[in-house]
Amino acid sequence: MCGINGYIDFSNKKLATLPSVLLAMNESIAYRGPDFSDYSVKKNVGLAQRRLSILDLSETGNQPMYDAENENNIVFNGEIYNHTELKKELSAYNFKGTSDTETILYGYDKWGEDLFEKLNGIFSIVIHDIKKNKVLIARDRLGVKPLYYFRDAERLIVSSEIKGILKCNVSPKLNYQSLHEFLYYGYSMNNFTLYEDIFKVSPSCYLSVDLSNSEVSNHTYHELETADCNASEFKDEKNIIAKTTQLLENAVKRQLMSDVPIGVFLSGGVDSTAIASIASKYYSGKLNTYTAGFDYYDGQDEMNIAKKTSQQLGTEHHEIHIKGQNISDLIVQLVHHHDEPFSDAANIPLFLMTKELNHTCKVILQGDGGDELFGGYNAYEILNRKNTYKLAANILKPLEFLNFSTPMKQQVSRFYDILNKKNDGHLIALLSTMETKATQPLHIFSKAVQSKLDADPFAYYRQLGDSLEGLTINDKLFYINMKTVLPEQFLEKVDKSTMANGIEIRVPFLDNELTSFAMKIPAALKLKNGTKKYLLKKALKNIVPDFVLNAPKKGFGVPYGNWLKEPLALFFKERVYSPYIVSLNIFDYIYIEKLYADYVEQKANNSFMLWKVLNLCIWLEEYKVQL
Repeated sequence: MCGINGYIDFSNKKLATLPSVLLAMNESIAYRGPDFSDYSVKKNVGLAQRRLSILDLSETGNQPMYDAENENNIVFNGEIYNHTELKKELSAYNFKGTSDTETILYGYDKWGEDLFEKLNGIFSIVIHDIKKNKVLIARDRLGVKPLYYFRDAERLIVSSEIKGILKCNVSPKLNYQSLHEFLYYGYSMNNFTLYEDIFKVSPSCYLSVDLSNSEVSNHTYHELETADCNASEFKDEKNIIAKTTQLLENAVKRQLMSDVPIGVFLSGGVDSTAIASIASKYYSGKLNTYTAGFDYYDGQDEMNIAKKTSQQLGTEHHEIHIKGQNISDLIVQLVHHHDEPFSDAANIPLFLMTKELNHTCKVILQGDGGDELFGGYNAYEILNRKNTYKLAANILKPLEFLNFSTPMKQQVSRFYDILNKKNDGHLIALLSTMETKATQPLHIFSKAVQSKLDADPFAYYRQLGDSLEGLTINDKLFYINMKTVLPEQFLEKVDKSTMANGIEIRVPFLDNELTSFAMKIPAALKLKNGTKKYLLKKALKNIVPDFVLNAPKKGFGVPYGNWLKEPLALFFKERVYSPYIVSLNIFDYIYIEKLYADYVEQKANNSFMLWKVLNLCIWLEEYKVQL
């Protein structure tokens, strides 16, 4: 696990400066890899890496890494959990060490671009094929590890973080389409970022760069599975449950591979408890578990449940008590780590938790992906009872003028707008945001900016929904969540807020085999009788204690709404009304003041929009983004 950088000089004009450029890129993401740093330049291709040593702690695991014939060079960020199995198929090669990096290097020599489909793990990879005069730039199936690129006529730049690219005299220009999407969802989608000319390598994809003619082509090496309602393997519920259990156990066992101690973030929830329970069974040694309590949770944290679980499992349990001091400084710091405005405030506790570890445990397993694969969100329940919710919204909508509280009117309007949409993709998009036509999100901006936000913010959701012809809307929701909110919000949050402290997070639920199987299970089986996570809970019956399995879902909430009233009220005004932001003339301050006043007076729940505005202002000013 680490941070990687790459620079291809198509023009051959800046070869002399490549070493200094690569060093600057490495330095900008030094926290991702505090154990080692190096770079290499071959022809017009420079590769660099900051290493966080997890496998093969010796120098034979350092990168950039050449093969024995100096025909291929690689930098790699991530972990390949099946590398031991793959290595057995590569017995003809002379391995110097035991790292998974070397397995990838020789795997590419044997299988070429077919290698990426074989890798079960989390990764971003850049391979310079010196003999064939090309470069391959690949990202894992689900987008667990980030990878960004910039390309113009003279160069192609790659980095684990956008700041690495910005170190190369790339101007930060605003992408208005992505801004419109951020306004609704709190993140940009597809392969776009909030920067006009900086893109993400999409999950399950790789770029192939032909160095002889500077052509760059995009390839998909894996297609995400969809529900298969006719498959014979999904006719017997007991067999599905048993296979789900076995695949999850296999995934956790695979991800216990490490040459350093491993821990588990243990909340009181089903997913993290499942990971901790299986890991404690197979881990050689005493497993460390960590639970955090936050002073701003108002007694709603799950430390007691986690402690009870750890006692049953016999883990070495640690309680981390975190105070929400200097929250304003943390918000600015996390915008820096994301390089974009970011709307999920749960990055704050994740950052604080991994900071408290202070490298005493470099590898942490946690339960991300369980909700997306098995239906843990309210949206699944809403769609299961779509007709009932729709009927209620249609009845209540004309009665809004009665004595409803204003927040309730807001919710009724939201459901009325969502559930009357004819297009499944559009409906799912609106379920993924608190914003609706009634909240008029565009009105936060000046007329000049509004005129530039004319692209459809629901286009990508429509595109995904329309591509899934023949599936039920709930099956579409599973697929679309895996393509949007999982990589763009949750996995982005996990990587940036934890690698900021040099901690590797692993996500066993997103193992290749488990994901492929779970995605093919029809939604009706995962959510039987409208019960969220019905199938997963059956699979975990003899693994997770009943006091966890039967407890109501609490989630990982952060009270950013309360912070916006106090203690962040002054900070909000300082950042949103700073002389620099005001000089940009991009906001309608009368409308923002109304949003804030209505929220403080409990006339409307505008907290999510106000949080997005705050993060956007910090980003615009800190990065001096060109409009």
